[in-house]
Amino acid sequence: MTIQTTTHLNFRGDARAALEFYRSVFGGHTVINTYADFGMPKDVPGADNVVFGLVASDTGFRVMAYDVPGETGGTILGGTSTRRENNTTITDQAVFVSISADTLEEAQGYWDGLAVGATVVEPLAASAWSAGFGMLTDRFGVTWSVGVTAS
Repeated sequence: MTIQTTTHLNFRGDARAALEFYRSVFGGHTVINTYADFGMPKDVPGADNVVFGLVASDTGFRVMAYDVPGETGGTILGGTSTRRENNTTITDQAVFVSISADTLEEAQGYWDGLAVGATVVEPLAASAWSAGFGMLTDRFGVTWSVGVTAS
């Protein structure tokens, strides 16, 4: 028996932009269905929002997203603050998205893509446990942990 987990992100109107951004960083394809696709009248506010969204790549990257009905403002639901203080990560977010790459060069490529408009929590650099580790909160409010798989 196998099991696959996929991070599912909840947005307030920015799910489509976030999914397209993540596809530009990780490659692959997107599937986006709107509330209108499932029968909501097109003239209702929010009908064009995402009810089911997915980015999937051949490398195994997968993330899902949707827009919470009736919510506006563009930010992800949940906590909004992650920072470093005294060599400790302080956050009010319930979830980080963690990705691991086989090489520092691959991790750097994902980092550079995610860093556009992001707030760096901890720069991508060698650490005690990895050839590269860093954290950032992207422009959509999602905090990513980026690392190199330990050999």
